[in-house]
Amino acid sequence: MPSADHRLQPRRKPRQVRAELTRERILTAAAHVFAEYGYAAGTTNRIAEQARISIGSLYQYFPNKDAILAELLVRHIDRGRWTRADQLDLSPGSLEAAVRALVRDAVHNHRDDPQLLRIMIEEAPLSKELLATIERHGKARVGQVRDFLDRHADVQVRDLDTAAELIVFTVEMNTHKLMADPRNIPVETFENELVDMVTRYLRGDR
Repeated sequence: MPSADHRLQPRRKPRQVRAELTRERILTAAAHVFAEYGYAAGTTNRIAEQARISIGSLYQYFPNKDAILAELLVRHIDRGRWTRADQLDLSPGSLEAAVRALVRDAVHNHRDDPQLLRIMIEEAPLSKELLATIERHGKARVGQVRDFLDRHADVQVRDLDTAAELIVFTVEMNTHKLMADPRNIPVETFENELVDMVTRYLRGDR
């Protein structure tokens, strides 16, 4: 990701419902334009046209398309909390099902348009807000997984903190890679192989 500067900061934080709706229209339009035209050709003029607002109105909210893309990535990362982690079956023999729930949740959070996801990964500049979001999301996700490992009857690892870090990195990075570039690997095959790998590690299979 390219380095960031002050140009990435949104110009206007909506305080009224109408302004918030306009901002949402810009972000929705940008996601559509970037996915259809690519980042280089996804100009602010095209985004404004897609959002059905003037280019001047767009610039009241974002100074450029880099700031728009950075905001889209911040939102994408913020959606990544492991949902239903507190509803897992922790009884003996249920580890594989719990790991599958973790993997499926990650896949679900990355089901954006593959082209848009690839653009966000490759093109989004690093803003302070984006870096803070990545750190916040990482800590939350690792914390959830660490708590799950600590409570599940089947987990046999030497260090829970390290194990949680390894699992989050493995699941997140591989899911990002697959969903941004699906290639010829069916999602079901990816899920089964990743679940098998993580489950065997957590059970201490030799």
